[in-house]
Amino acid sequence: MTYKETLFFVGKCLTINHEEHNKIIVENELKSENIDWEAVVKLSTEHYVFPTLYCNLKKANFLSFLPNDLVEYMKHITNLNRERNEQIIGQAKEINALLLENNISPIFLKGTGNLLEGLYDDIAERMVGDIDFIVSKKDYLQTIELFGFHGYNRVSKDDYSFPQFKHYDRLQKENRIAAVEIHKELLIEKYAKEFNYEVVKKTVQNNNGVQVMSFDNQLSLSIIAKQINDDGLHYKNIALRNAYDVFLLSKKTIAKNAFSGFETLREPLNNFLAICYTTFGEINSLNYNKTEESEKYISVFLNHLENPVKSKKTEKNTKTKLFLQKRLSIIKKSFLDKDYRTWLLKRVSDKKWQQEKLIQLGLKKSKPNS
Repeated sequence: MTYKETLFFVGKCLTINHEEHNKIIVENELKSENIDWEAVVKLSTEHYVFPTLYCNLKKANFLSFLPNDLVEYMKHITNLNRERNEQIIGQAKEINALLLENNISPIFLKGTGNLLEGLYDDIAERMVGDIDFIVSKKDYLQTIELFGFHGYNRVSKDDYSFPQFKHYDRLQKENRIAAVEIHKELLIEKYAKEFNYEVVKKTVQNNNGVQVMSFDNQLSLSIIAKQINDDGLHYKNIALRNAYDVFLLSKKTIAKNAFSGFETLREPLNNFLAICYTTFGEINSLNYNKTEESEKYISVFLNHLENPVKSKKTEKNTKTKLFLQKRLSIIKKSFLDKDYRTWLLKRVSDKKWQQEKLIQLGLKKSKPNS
């Protein structure tokens, strides 16, 4: 199986319990016994949908088509993920109670928000990293202080931290499963005025005292997390974890209308929806607004999939370009902003950082592991 064939096969597998047409296609492919399971495992792991794949195949009664040892491995990983998510849900509720006691109303975001909202048939479907939530700007500093008082400490061991625009440094508490990110913004500075706390709080859902975003905003943020915050719009690739969330949310709202009120965000979000539509097999609920830009975007996306060697080179060049742009932006900001200036000076004088850069540039060899 080529990378494109594997991606589209896994994509269809994630929809089989909602889309009968895809279920028939997947069943026929499974019966053909031509599936490269090593490629499927590798891709689904890279996209953080390995448990998602298992849960969907299990629900569709398709596990009998898989090698027994693979089924056992998938079951083991999924059970571990379920246990982790149960702890994350418990930790999120604990955080919610703490903040409410102090008259702060958090809105839970991304994977944790989806778990609390009940988006998944099985909580084991979603792999979650941190617990993300947003509070109002007036409550932001108080929230950080409150977490410090209750045993949460910065994950980074550096004695200085980058002046974050969106959220505070990741925090971790002993005997708690997940790190926490306290947000005051949802997007990078360029787009923050269009989608922020003031916007999403107007339509929050309240589930037993826990606030999560509306379906429209959940769908938008699922795309934004990849397309804007992780630079997906420049790479023109897909993240199946985000795409699966978009697919599930498209069953609860009209996907292409979810972000129709945006201006600068509308096009990049519509483009991601377009490649979701393509990858999952042209599903009606993922219909997008067909524009000249969206069709060009799909063409580039498919070209990357069909030419993996060229795609890797393009990806590397894009990564370098974005890295340089961001570093130049930091230098410019350091002339005007004291926080950026302080961080930059501490960074370049950090001996550990200097050693890492010398190794990356090939000017010094890394020490072998003892």
